[in-house]
Amino acid sequence: MFDALTQRLTRALTALRRKGKLTESDLDEGLREVRRALLEADVNYKVAKRFVERVREAALGQEILESLTPGQQIVKIVRDELTRLLGRTRRELDLSGKPSLWLVVGLQGSGKTTTVGKLARHYARQGKKVLLAATDVRRPAAIEQLKQLGAQLGVPVHAEGRTALEIAQEALAQARRRLLDLVIVDTAGRLQIDEELMRELEAMKAALKPQEVLLVADAMTGQEAVSIAQAFHERVGLTGIVLTKMDGDARGGAALSMVEVTGVPLVFLGVGEKLDDLEAVHPDRLAQRILGMGDVLSLIEDVERTIDAQKAERLARRLEKDRFTLEDFLEQLQQVRRLGPLDKLLEKLPGMGALKGRVQLDERELVKAQAIIQSMTPEERRRPEILNASRKRRIARGSGTTVQDVNRLLRRFEEARRLMKRMKKLGGRLPQGGWPFS
Repeated sequence: MFDALTQRLTRALTALRRKGKLTESDLDEGLREVRRALLEADVNYKVAKRFVERVREAALGQEILESLTPGQQIVKIVRDELTRLLGRTRRELDLSGKPSLWLVVGLQGSGKTTTVGKLARHYARQGKKVLLAATDVRRPAAIEQLKQLGAQLGVPVHAEGRTALEIAQEALAQARRRLLDLVIVDTAGRLQIDEELMRELEAMKAALKPQEVLLVADAMTGQEAVSIAQAFHERVGLTGIVLTKMDGDARGGAALSMVEVTGVPLVFLGVGEKLDDLEAVHPDRLAQRILGMGDVLSLIEDVERTIDAQKAERLARRLEKDRFTLEDFLEQLQQVRRLGPLDKLLEKLPGMGALKGRVQLDERELVKAQAIIQSMTPEERRRPEILNASRKRRIARGSGTTVQDVNRLLRRFEEARRLMKRMKKLGGRLPQGGWPFS
């Protein structure tokens, strides 16, 4: 997500930071690189032009060129301008209705129905009672897909009715009877914007009076996503945008352009195919990630949501008693995998996002390590010192790996165990030199 943009912006701003004193010519040259980076990331050319003009104006207006650390202050101005471009602050969706009703709109193929499922998962986890309404009566496959997602989530789906409006109205009435919190309506999509689609959506909005009208747009469409957002906003009055497929080859420029051009906030990003792969947009945090500064707050939230607190507490007690075993090691590997792909974790660490592509992160190594440990007997996991050559050969065959792989895992386990002991002696602080297996 934003990889190419992060790397180009980092290069441009690093060049400015390295200069002890900046001239106006240096500033203009650096900002030309910033503008080029934005354009190559598919940012709307008018948006890129205004962005650079505002940064230049702020730099000259604050007399940055005369300061002792001009490069660092330029970076701060760019970060602040990116935050402004993305909407300044997080906009939470409206859940004040009894129940609240949200229309989810978008073109066919944008990931709209999957996004409805992701939204249901996100808010059900917050304790909200959710009902989904499948109103794409022209595409039975879309209705069936939503029913399958609902069954997977344990969330009810209403799909009975002759017209899209009837289905949505009955879903709203049902939610009122059952005292539910939220109705999410999956509306019809088309391969392109047409008058029939817009009239249907206008009629549904007028009759249902939804708290939110959310557009799902495909980031892979680049600047065309901005035109799509404008067209929907003019006809149905959008209140938020969800940009999907940010984990693919999308260059990310649409995310930076849409808020500026439409005035509609970006509320979520779809970053994968799983139902958990939905990220809330916090403009300040996202701006920092784009500049390679990381997003520690979001990483902490991911850990708090994913890591089992009771298991973590049990592990801490075992560490206190120096009883860290391969079973504990396996549990830690599984929890790390639940946090998501390693490259997504990397971009949330300060200074690490720009290293993506240069640091090799192989998810298969985690899968291999898990397979090796699971091929051991309970006794072998608890007492790895009993693993002789014949046992290692058996484990390698059972896990589809080699004896060298088994030995490598055991070395990493021993390094982790030694590190835990050293951290304990240091009062929980990571020793200088960091993780021995990083």
